[in-house]
Amino acid sequence: MNLEYTVNRIHCIHPFGISRSTHNYYDIVYVYIERDGIIGRGEAAPSDRYNESTDNILSVLKNGITLNEDMVKSNIFFEKLLPQCNGLKSLEVALSMALLDWHCQALGIPLYQFFKADPEMTPLTSYTISIGNRDLIIDKIKESNPFSILKVKLGVSEEEDKETISLIRDKTDKTIRVDANEGWDLETGKRMSFWLADRNVEFIEQPFQSTNLKDTALLRNVSPLPLIADENSINSRDIPSLVDVFDGINIKLMKCGNLYEALEMIKLARKFKMKIMLGCMIESSVAITAASHLSPLVDYADLDGNLLIEDDPYQGVTVKNGRLKLPKEHGLGVKLKHTKNKDLQ
Repeated sequence: MNLEYTVNRIHCIHPFGISRSTHNYYDIVYVYIERDGIIGRGEAAPSDRYNESTDNILSVLKNGITLNEDMVKSNIFFEKLLPQCNGLKSLEVALSMALLDWHCQALGIPLYQFFKADPEMTPLTSYTISIGNRDLIIDKIKESNPFSILKVKLGVSEEEDKETISLIRDKTDKTIRVDANEGWDLETGKRMSFWLADRNVEFIEQPFQSTNLKDTALLRNVSPLPLIADENSINSRDIPSLVDVFDGINIKLMKCGNLYEALEMIKLARKFKMKIMLGCMIESSVAITAASHLSPLVDYADLDGNLLIEDDPYQGVTVKNGRLKLPKEHGLGVKLKHTKNKDLQ
């Protein structure tokens, strides 16, 4: 199997802000696995929150990755391929995407069939309104028109968070999901949870620092809204410690490490009767489509990272009436749009 890769910069339609940072663009790495004329595609969208960068990824890729077809089997992937990734989770998941894309194309099946997922059971997905210039919120609400759920980034300050929600509520009564991105303390979390509960908010994601499970458990005891773990929910090993702290978990491919691990997280969360959301970073349609093939297996989806950029080179999963619509083509089902960048495949 031949492996190639390239770096691509994707630009946000609006500056993308959360409680920790704001970005106008992100650099991602595409990997391509080719054999017998079939190309499998994968995407690494590294996050500095998890100490990963394109430079880290390129340094590993330049040293060489040994691949073979047997690595599509989960046990061999973990034994033979994962150690070559030097702990970089976004690279792991990119290679798992590319391998499974290639494998399913070779079998002549879409990826959701490999996962035994029903493409008609995809959940509604949300549209993100990030932290930033309030003058842009009205534009973002208009852009969210195909969606029935809004994901609103908070965690700036209690006053500003309330102003943001109030502004949105003046314009729409759509269901809101709130993500504080570790931005609150316990007393703020208590006040905000009751205030938000009166404003058609469905749940609160990651109210406190990931190191602060004690206060999260205290908030869960009094909050009228469910709490969903994000930064606390990295991989399946984290889940047992979250059972009495959060009501659900957010699975993001770029932090959990690979598609097989995502499946294990789904299985374990179901065992503990926790709700499951599939989330994303700012990513192109390659990674978003890969995650979408898992979406029939979960409760919630927040898979809009490709819709928040202006120069997505690929097309794949779409949104119809607020619901994810999976491509029927074999593998991931992504196609390259017309692009002047000859490095992309």
